[in-house]
Amino acid sequence: MDTPSYFPVPPGVGMEDNFLSLDDILLSQERLPVRTECVFPRLGFLEKSSDSQDIQEGTKMELPLWLCKGLYEKKRKVLSVELPKIYKEGWRTVFTADPNVVDLHKMGPYYYGLGSQMLHFDGPENPDIAKTLLQTFIGRFRRTMDSSQNAYNEDTSVLVGRLDFLEKVLFKSGQSGLNGFQGWEKGQAAQLTASSLVLNYRKRKIVDVQS
Repeated sequence: MDTPSYFPVPPGVGMEDNFLSLDDILLSQERLPVRTECVFPRLGFLEKSSDSQDIQEGTKMELPLWLCKGLYEKKRKVLSVELPKIYKEGWRTVFTADPNVVDLHKMGPYYYGLGSQMLHFDGPENPDIAKTLLQTFIGRFRRTMDSSQNAYNEDTSVLVGRLDFLEKVLFKSGQSGLNGFQGWEKGQAAQLTASSLVLNYRKRKIVDVQS
């Protein structure tokens, strides 16, 4: 039997990230609007709209998340990170009213992951962002899972196309469980097997006991 060349590594949770995860690597490439708080010598070539050799203080530009996290310092301000529009008050109001109407893939597609990473940067709106992320996830979770359980052997491309990356993983997990159960009911499976989530949880418990 062929051995797969890559075993998927799950992404980190919340503000943590896992650099062995392809999903977290892709998330780290998301670009954020920033404002420079000092001069960046000899880096003017990064700002295509300027002919200056340096990036001047007060320049507005976009940088990938990984670079923003590397340059950001609380005490010595190198740059300030601005909120992407989907996390601003106007959109938070929309999510509070009805989170199911929003096409998160179009706005994201890493709405929850990027929102959690934004908490690395100190800002007065951080508590509201965290609250909205949680409420949005709760508000959309039941519909996502209900849809995954009621779409057996159906085309779900339109539905899945509106989901955030995390929601797509949950949807796929729900459908996988449904397909497995349907197969077992029809006698196409010899026995029910434990979910990978359960197996991973057991492994963590064993490690905790041994340590």
